[in-house]
Amino acid sequence: MPPNSMDPTMAPEIVTVTQSVKNVDQTAVPRETNYNLYIFQSTLNLLAHVLIGVVVGICLLFSLRGGLPLGATFIHIILCVIGYQLLMGQAILSLTQENGWSAKLRLVDKRRAHWILQIMGSALALAGSFVIILEKNVHWNTNHGRFALVALVFTVASLVNGLTSLYAYEFRRIFNGNISKLTHVCFGIVTFTTASIALCYGFDYNFFRNWASDEFSNALIAFTAAFTTIIIINPFITFCTKASNAIRK
Repeated sequence: MPPNSMDPTMAPEIVTVTQSVKNVDQTAVPRETNYNLYIFQSTLNLLAHVLIGVVVGICLLFSLRGGLPLGATFIHIILCVIGYQLLMGQAILSLTQENGWSAKLRLVDKRRAHWILQIMGSALALAGSFVIILEKNVHWNTNHGRFALVALVFTVASLVNGLTSLYAYEFRRIFNGNISKLTHVCFGIVTFTTASIALCYGFDYNFFRNWASDEFSNALIAFTAAFTTIIIINPFITFCTKASNAIRK
């Protein structure tokens, strides 16, 4: 056999190995990318849970510091924070793939958990809003009150719209189910965002800053902004996707 020549019987093996390497390279990169994205999203999800716990916990500590019975303002704080930030926040997170406690649930169970948490959160938020409305004579004259009013209106709208979205198939002859789901996502984003903005203005009140200090109040505002942004990312992407598909149709 001449020098530097190759045995023809070896060629198929070399070709096979080369093709296998190419196949591995082509499939490994997307998997690595998806895994890194999943880790990033899971980290943000965990961070959102921690920040919600801190913010809600501080609000409860502030409201309960004087013991029982509670005044209308403190009842308002407890009900609204638990309703909006805790339960509604969990309702939105329950639909995401990387959410810890709902990740293994079937889609039908995720939706069931979503509307149960949403109804509970809305009921507490509405009750907390009406407690302070009945207590005060002047309403919605502050930024806190104005954003709270928007959250209140869209909470009711989201509840009604959520019912039509849940039974979109049954109501398909009456209205477009896709439009109902699209508006439900939009109403949910507006509700949660305005509720968080109202909470941030609540942290800016002097009576809270005097208790918590300016630095800690600013930190709570930053925490609220952070977990609100994390929570509404997926709904916002869903809204844009559904809106784009609806326009194309």
